[in-house]
Amino acid sequence: MKIGLPPAAHLALAMAIVGSSVVVGKVMVREAPVFLASTVRFALACAVLVPLVRIKEGRLPRLGRKGLAAAGAMALCGSFLFTICLLYGLQWTTPGAAGIITSTTPACMGLTAWLFLGERMSVRSAAALALATIGVGALNLLASSGPSALGKNPAAGNMLVLAAVVCESIFLLLRKTIKEPLSALGLSTLVSLFGLALFAPVGIFEALRGGLGSVSPLGWFAMVYYGLVVTVLAYLFWFAGVARASAALAGVMTGVMPVSALLLSALFLNERIQAAHVLGCAAVLASIGLLSGVRWRALKPSRVLSRLRGKLELLFR
Repeated sequence: MKIGLPPAAHLALAMAIVGSSVVVGKVMVREAPVFLASTVRFALACAVLVPLVRIKEGRLPRLGRKGLAAAGAMALCGSFLFTICLLYGLQWTTPGAAGIITSTTPACMGLTAWLFLGERMSVRSAAALALATIGVGALNLLASSGPSALGKNPAAGNMLVLAAVVCESIFLLLRKTIKEPLSALGLSTLVSLFGLALFAPVGIFEALRGGLGSVSPLGWFAMVYYGLVVTVLAYLFWFAGVARASAALAGVMTGVMPVSALLLSALFLNERIQAAHVLGCAAVLASIGLLSGVRWRALKPSRVLSRLRGKLELLFR
């Protein structure tokens, strides 16, 4: 018997994990070059996913040209271009400015789905997307009001971060364009293999130049976490949920990411939570409740943990 969670819960779990990457990502890029760290990340993910998909499904996924092209485009946008644009953009602009720009992801996803996927933008969907954008914007507005420099090249940096938002929105929605039967495990494997192929040429070059020689145990932990948790688990949860969810719901659920990042940053990086943060979190949660249609009684922590445990047991059986 298949044990599952509602699509909203799958998406929320995925975005909560992605939010945790803010904490470990700071350690990872400090310890190793971007391409090398990303190569290690996807190599670890493939080392888990490839044997797992062969055990569970008997072979690697087989798609036609259009399906393979869509999976490759997902890896190009969400794994490769997003990482490059965001990390290099942050070198030129301030984290506060970047946070405000990335807060537009829900609206960008809704607009992309309306323009290119033909999904209706109902009043309820538009209101929920607006509420999510306002909420996650409030979470980051406080950071930008502090006494910080504008950055080395704020205009170029902001454009790179905006490009990262567009890439992430396309990545999160492209799953809905693959019409062939494909499990979340199979798609996660394909995207990870494509991601490894994209990062490996430069990553291997950086490794040969001694890029791994100075990595501390904490840095290795960050890369392992990025590969096994942020890549494997987040991909599995997202692809399982987005296949059964509307683009509007998927867009709203991206609002969980900055909430997760805020709470984990406060816990592990000692960042102070203020009233604006609480209001922003409330707006995000309200938008999720408005659009998802989830019966919240069915999402009691004990029930969610029970279903999640059962799902993981099925996956690794």
